[in-house]
Amino acid sequence: MRLHYLQHVPFEDMATIEDWGKNKGHVISRTLLFEGETPPDPEKFDWIVIMGGPMNIYEDGRYPWLKEEKKFIKKTIEEGRIVLGICLGAQLIADILGRKMRKNKYREIGWYPVSLTPEAQTSEIFGVLPERFVALQWHGDTFEVPPGAVRTAESDACINQAFQVGKAIGLQFHLESSMDSIDELIKNCSNELSGGGDYVQSEEEILAGARLIPKMNRLMARFLDEVERRYGEG
Repeated sequence: MRLHYLQHVPFEDMATIEDWGKNKGHVISRTLLFEGETPPDPEKFDWIVIMGGPMNIYEDGRYPWLKEEKKFIKKTIEEGRIVLGICLGAQLIADILGRKMRKNKYREIGWYPVSLTPEAQTSEIFGVLPERFVALQWHGDTFEVPPGAVRTAESDACINQAFQVGKAIGLQFHLESSMDSIDELIKNCSNELSGGGDYVQSEEEILAGARLIPKMNRLMARFLDEVERRYGEG
């Protein structure tokens, strides 16, 4: 398969999703939006992954490439290709499908349990995940579930953690993170830890959670395997 990802900042790439893709023999390409690159024609790939970033989806004035990115994602979804959005990527999908973003009641940063909804437990895709698992969170905004989509996960701090509509999937949480990618998040976004909060862990707590990375990455690989099996071509 031809796997293409959209990257919003230098320090948030696909992390272990890229490892998964290479191990599967997929052709991987990327668009570095922060460097002014424009996405290719959707006909050139089978699967798009939209990564996270510290910006908000409504900051078009500050990040003018957001407008073209949204048009590109919309076209990709309409053409029925696989679209996986993570964190900011999930928020972009929700916005494109008719739901606006808002500030979540809590900032959610660190290692927190995520629970599948009853609908997710019988889902052909989300059903491969445990009913409850720990994931890395790093967000202040949240999305409303798009029309026609199934809400598939929640946490104590954020009711909408994942959704699926057709082949478009949004994950607010991170299962793809590696130790390197977490180090980069802390290096570049440590200001978001200041002031604390009910669901904001310290740098030390986040780093201590490194022991959770292997299990988390296995869940990501299992999930991607199922997406590929159900929706992939060839």
